[in-house]
Amino acid sequence: MIYTKDKEYLILFGKHLKKMREGKGMSQEELANLAEVSLPQITRIERGVINPTICTIKSLSKGLSVDMSFMFEFDKELKF
Repeated sequence: MIYTKDKEYLILFGKHLKKMREGKGMSQEELANLAEVSLPQITRIERGVINPTICTIKSLSKGLSVDMSFMFEFDKELKF
């Protein structure tokens, strides 16, 4: 079960991923191929439906050619 606070975090992560992907001019399919992650999984991550594993996030960062730490840059504005 995903708690409401966690759900909001996943949605923000998904929006950040989508923004990075679109900023690189990539389709979801292109990212899926480069990151070796399934297309449906990319879609679910971007919608905040699933909680990606650290290994998936590592693959996404590689596919986007960004440092893994940049994947979490969206949370600097969050207050916990």
